[in-house]
Amino acid sequence: MSEKIKSIKVLKGTINIPGDKSISHRSVMLGGLADFPVKVTNFLPSADCLSTASCMRSLGVSVKRLGPTELVVKGNGLRGLTEPADVLDAGNSGTTIRLLTGLLAGQPFFSVFTGDPSLRRRPMGRVITPLAKMGADVRGRGNSRYAPLAIIPTGGIKGIEYVMPMASAQVKSAILLAGLFADGETSVTEPYLSRDHTERMLEAFGVKVSREHLTVKVTPPKTLTAPEHIDVPGDISSAAFWLVAATIIPGSKVTLKNVGVNPTRTGIIDCLISMGANITLVNQRLAGEEPVADLVVEAAELSGVTLEAEIIPRLIDEIPVLAVAALFAKGQTIIRGAEELRVKESDRLTTITKELTKLGAKIMETPDGLIIDGPQQLAAANCEAHDDHRIAMAVAVAGMASSGIEIEGAECVAISYPDFFNEINTLRQE
Repeated sequence: MSEKIKSIKVLKGTINIPGDKSISHRSVMLGGLADFPVKVTNFLPSADCLSTASCMRSLGVSVKRLGPTELVVKGNGLRGLTEPADVLDAGNSGTTIRLLTGLLAGQPFFSVFTGDPSLRRRPMGRVITPLAKMGADVRGRGNSRYAPLAIIPTGGIKGIEYVMPMASAQVKSAILLAGLFADGETSVTEPYLSRDHTERMLEAFGVKVSREHLTVKVTPPKTLTAPEHIDVPGDISSAAFWLVAATIIPGSKVTLKNVGVNPTRTGIIDCLISMGANITLVNQRLAGEEPVADLVVEAAELSGVTLEAEIIPRLIDEIPVLAVAALFAKGQTIIRGAEELRVKESDRLTTITKELTKLGAKIMETPDGLIIDGPQQLAAANCEAHDDHRIAMAVAVAGMASSGIEIEGAECVAISYPDFFNEINTLRQE
């Protein structure tokens, strides 16, 4: 499917940001291990999150949809998962396959995971290696580097102290979820702090979690005590496209409601403000263990910045749209330490460079980042999404703020933000 987007004069209005993808995944996973039903509201009904729900159903968990963004999850207790009758399909979701591989590593039954062609190209060895140290038997294609994955029962796993070579919330979470079923405590130390939604939700379910600097430790519980209700905050990664669009389109003012502002995710806000963006957090509050706010963003002139490796885990998903912001900023923007982008749904350093170049942008791609001099004038063009939702939405923002764009393969936005293109019309002011 192709999507045509015209140049936009100004964006104004208020929209509700759809539920956080990371938290939606985890609410179904942990809800499926609890002793009592959990009601989840503002659940993100995207393709990725629905893959998690489908896999949990195959493991014996009841996941009932009460409405488009509301569901009830009812499991059979911490050790109540059952052997699936068929191969588990994670679709395009790296979160689903990596976290559930951790969850299944200590189970007393056999299971097999697969995914779509894109997911089967993404690295799984980074999860398999620490799980093997715990005593799990996980085998994959290509010398256990890629899916499909077979998870073979071993009679039990043990807790470990694992020092991660990279900061990755998915790998950290897989280890911590395996640790729920381990003999002894499990700790994970990161080089930089990645998003901590798993740790926060584990605490909400009554698990003992301790933190010290860059190390998090989990103690295996006997049961999970479920909160009666999880209200999922809006996803800051989805909000990021509007934060950039309203900043770079003159005269714009947009209010984004109910956005999660967990400090491990607010690198996009910090970065844009450091560039000169006018972003205000109002109505700050807590939704369970997660901080939430409404974001008010007004158009502003931007200046280039340098982003180093330390901040990258806090805005890893937002770098494609930050590259768009850099095209409209005065001076040079340098992004370093972002090599993790090469193993996402696409090689995002290459694909964002390729697609923005079609619009006339001049970008230097480096082994671990990008160098962009601005401001630049962009022309209308036909671009490709590369089956990558964040590339599709990032180039859409570039088209909105310049001369328009047509995007082939635009349907992939359903992975995280099914209503994205409809929201453009909600905010467009002629």
